[in-house]
Amino acid sequence: MGELYDIERVVPHRGTMRLVDRLVAWGEDSVAVEVRVPDEGPFCHAEGVPAWVGVEYMAQAIAAWAGCHARTSGREPSIGFLLGTRRYESRVSWFRTGALLRVEATRELLGDNGLGMFSCRILGDGEELATANVSVFEPPDAMAYLESTQE
Repeated sequence: MGELYDIERVVPHRGTMRLVDRLVAWGEDSVAVEVRVPDEGPFCHAEGVPAWVGVEYMAQAIAAWAGCHARTSGREPSIGFLLGTRRYESRVSWFRTGALLRVEATRELLGDNGLGMFSCRILGDGEELATANVSVFEPPDAMAYLESTQE
């Protein structure tokens, strides 16, 4: 297991768009983060947070994994892109306010071109609440990549 960085040091999301709260563990191929489901914010409702937000929880767990690897290599974390998800299945419709969720991601493959696939799951109260395979893309120079798509 690597150093347990403060989540702000490994996830580039800021303000209300950083949805994960704490890095719990990470290693060569996996990461675990925690989310305390908030009662305020852009996705909150009286019932809690809709289960579809779990895809972003998973994506931010993957961002934490990439950020940990960047920090360990002496680099700043970079932005990446959520390309999509396959087979997102949730056993709940809502993540209830105040619940403590553990979001885990395991690298299935990662190409030299920055394309990756992670197997992810969300746990709460000791049970598996949601699962998915998440596809991501981290270009070598994200800003140059974004600028090239604007032309």
